[in-house]
Amino acid sequence: MSTTDTAVQAKQPLPAGTSAKPKPSLPARIAAKAGGGVVSVFLILVALFWMMPTIGLLISSLRGSSDIAASGWWEVFTKPAQLTTENYSELLSNDIITNSLWSTVMITVPSTVLVVVIGSLAGYAFAWMDFPGRDWWFMLVVGLLVVPVQVALIPVSELFGEIGIFETTFGVVMFHVAFGLPFAIFLLRNFFAEIPRELLEAARLDGAGEIRLFTRVVMPLGGPAIASLGIFQFLWVWNDMLVALIFADSDSPPITVALQQQVRQFGNNIDVLAPGAFLSMIIPLAVFFLFQRQFVSGVMAGAVK
Repeated sequence: MSTTDTAVQAKQPLPAGTSAKPKPSLPARIAAKAGGGVVSVFLILVALFWMMPTIGLLISSLRGSSDIAASGWWEVFTKPAQLTTENYSELLSNDIITNSLWSTVMITVPSTVLVVVIGSLAGYAFAWMDFPGRDWWFMLVVGLLVVPVQVALIPVSELFGEIGIFETTFGVVMFHVAFGLPFAIFLLRNFFAEIPRELLEAARLDGAGEIRLFTRVVMPLGGPAIASLGIFQFLWVWNDMLVALIFADSDSPPITVALQQQVRQFGNNIDVLAPGAFLSMIIPLAVFFLFQRQFVSGVMAGAVK
C-alpha cells in the first residue's frame, strides 16, 4: 500500500457510532458534573473548621468575664446581647499590653527587613557572582539550616551578656536575624539562579553594573520569593516566645511574653487575655492575607519551567 493510500484512509471519517476518544463511564460523568460544587462546599467547610479557633477567640474577646465563665462562646448566637467592646477598652488602658505590642513591632519589623535585605544581597552573590570558595560558603549556609535554636541559647546569652546587649531589643533582633539568614539565603539563591542568564548578560551589555543589575532586574523578578520570605520571617518573629522570653527586656516584653505573664499572675482574667491574644493574632493574619498572592507565587516559583 502506498503512502498516498494510507493518507487517504486516515482522512476518511470514522464509522457511525464510533468516536476518537472512549466515552467516559457513568460514575466519571457524575463526578465531573458534581465535582465543582462538591469540591467548593468541601473547601468552604475545611476553611470554616480551620478558622474555628480564631472565630471562638474573637467571640470570647467580645464577651464579659461572667458570661465566659458561665457558658461557651457559641451561646452568643442565641444571646447576641452578650457582645460588648468593654474588654478592648480595658485592654487599651492596660499599659503592659500596649507597651508589649509596641515592643513586638520594634522587634519584628527590623528583623524582617534586615533578613530580607541581607538575604537578597547574599542570594544574588551566591547565584551570579564568582568569588573564591563560593560553593563551600554556600554549603556552610545550608549546614546552618539544621542548627536548632535551643542549642545556641546558652552560648549566645553569654556572648550578649559580655558585649552588653542581653535583655535589649537590639539583642533580640540580632538573634532573629542570625537564625533567619540561612533560610533566606538558601531560598533566594535558588530562586535567583532560575533567572535566565541571557537576561542578565543583556543588561550587562547595556552597561548595567552589579548594583544596578540587582536593583533593576533581579529584585523585580524576585518579588514573589522575597514576599514569601518576608511573610515567613514576620510570622516567625511575631509569634516567637522562646527567644523573647530569654533575650528581651523584662520591663518591656513582646506581646507573647506579656500574655504569658498575665496568665501566670492572673490566671482567671480571660477578659484581658482573650482580646490581647486576638489582637496579637489578627496582625499576622492581616499581613498574610494582604500578601497572599505574592506568597502563593513565591511558593510555586520554580515548580515548572
